Amino acid sequence: MSHPAAEQAPQKAALRRHYRALRQTLLPQAGPAIADQLQAALGLLTAADRHLGLYWPLAGEVDLLQLQRTATSKRPATWPCPLALPAISQGQLVYRAWGQGDQLEPDDCGIPAPLGTALAASALSCLLVPALAFDGAGVRLGYGGGWYDRLRTDAAWTRVPSFAVLPKGCLVDNLPRDPWDRPLDGWLDETGLHHCQP
Repeated sequence: MSHPAAEQAPQKAALRRHYRALRQTLLPQAGPAIADQLQAALGLLTAADRHLGLYWPLAGEVDLLQLQRTATSKRPATWPCPLALPAISQGQLVYRAWGQGDQLEPDDCGIPAPLGTALAASALSCLLVPALAFDGAGVRLGYGGGWYDRLRTDAAWTRVPSFAVLPKGCLVDNLPRDPWDRPLDGWLDETGLHHCQP
């Protein structure tokens, strides 16, 4: 008898291919609308003394950094909190403070990331996480690295509200769930911020 995780691996790989292509087709229209919804939801997601965890957008991901660039260049007083970006360092995902103009260097996965000391979970008000697909139970389909799941095995990080960012066309009823998957609290799409039902 095969292990359930072994059975799910090909299924997840096929889902990743499908939703990567679908997200790419939806992004031109959905991306700007999602950024607008983030602007509208900032008061719910941020605290003046804690960092909002964003991400460096890869090809096909919603670019939320454009909102920060626009806000700080045109209306500096309207951006309500400091920001942080993730970095893969020495085999783990960490968040580091990031301000416009700060130097970025490739992390261990080659993604631009800030330098400096890793932030504690208590320094973050919220995490916004890119996703290929997402379901109503909070299960996120990512790229298979498991970085966010491992981060959120720590109870302190589980308490930081975390939301998937994706077009609404990539929402599904149910995704395959492995024992190590750590559900998120909700999602942000072009219709707004949504919380998963308990």
